[in-house]
Amino acid sequence: MDTSHTHPLEVLKNKNHQAIWKGLLLSIIIASIAFTIHYLSGLHFLSPMILAVIIGILYKRVITIPKEFNTGIDFSLQKLLKIAIILLGLQLSFAQVLDVGLNGLLVIFLILGSTFLFCIWAGKLLNIDSRLTHLIAAGTSICGASAIVATNSVIRGKDEHVAYAITTVTLFGFLSMIFYPIIARLLHLDPHTFGFWAGTSIHETAQVIGTAFQAGQESGEAGTVAKLSRIIFLVPAILALGFSSIGNSSSEKSMTKKHLPIPWFIIGFIILVAMNSILSIDPGLKDQIKIGNKFLLTISLAAMGLHMNFSKIRKTGLRPLCLGALAWVFISTVSLISVKTFIYH
Repeated sequence: MDTSHTHPLEVLKNKNHQAIWKGLLLSIIIASIAFTIHYLSGLHFLSPMILAVIIGILYKRVITIPKEFNTGIDFSLQKLLKIAIILLGLQLSFAQVLDVGLNGLLVIFLILGSTFLFCIWAGKLLNIDSRLTHLIAAGTSICGASAIVATNSVIRGKDEHVAYAITTVTLFGFLSMIFYPIIARLLHLDPHTFGFWAGTSIHETAQVIGTAFQAGQESGEAGTVAKLSRIIFLVPAILALGFSSIGNSSSEKSMTKKHLPIPWFIIGFIILVAMNSILSIDPGLKDQIKIGNKFLLTISLAAMGLHMNFSKIRKTGLRPLCLGALAWVFISTVSLISVKTFIYH
């Protein structure tokens, strides 16, 4: 059953709802295991999202998944993901953007834009599949795994591309947590500079927080605000990629003008940003929604792991990993130079 162009609630009302719940429940169980490992291991830098992908892959290799589970797995991967992207809007407000300031936003745009273009150029140089290149570019420049899965909703890459891209940004984001504090001490960076540098260049939000707060509360807050401000660029990036995908013959599922590159979930994202800016939402409630949203993303990536053939990832080779390394070095360097030159000089 093709559920790619229907609303999530309509899918749940379908006569095959029992099949949907089977695959959905399996994805939820795997996501729960990933969350448990994440919180009980003490390794909080290890994202439950990538853990869910790995567990899903291993489950598929060990246990044969009945065909009747596929509808629910597809629902988890395609529909819950878009709901999670909408809920990301509650992590950002116009007030936070104003705190960064016009100068700060321009610097963030410069860093993100140059990193994205560098990735595209380097990907062509390394002869990497354009869809995988775009996913690594989005994950590195914008906001890690969330940007990767959101970008894939419009460029429609393969599941193994998404898994590879997420693994790449997770790896180099982890390396940032180790090396950034060392570099900061060597360069005698003040807390604000260090925090803003971390927020504008490290891949995942959890990695930014884990890095920036090593230099204290002031640094942590600067890093968090800078990181959240990057999320707003997710909207124009997805729209631009959506338009560029129209009529792209290199994609098996190239988009047409009828399918619009303005996804309904992006509109929902913008609405929630506006609501978060105008309405006074209880911080505790927002924290709960944030955790729930992370769980939705983890469910989607568990479903992705259940879809995946790990041998295809191995066949992709090491070149995309090299691209991720080059992108990491590029964004780290450009971000530090830009922050020191234009923000805290």
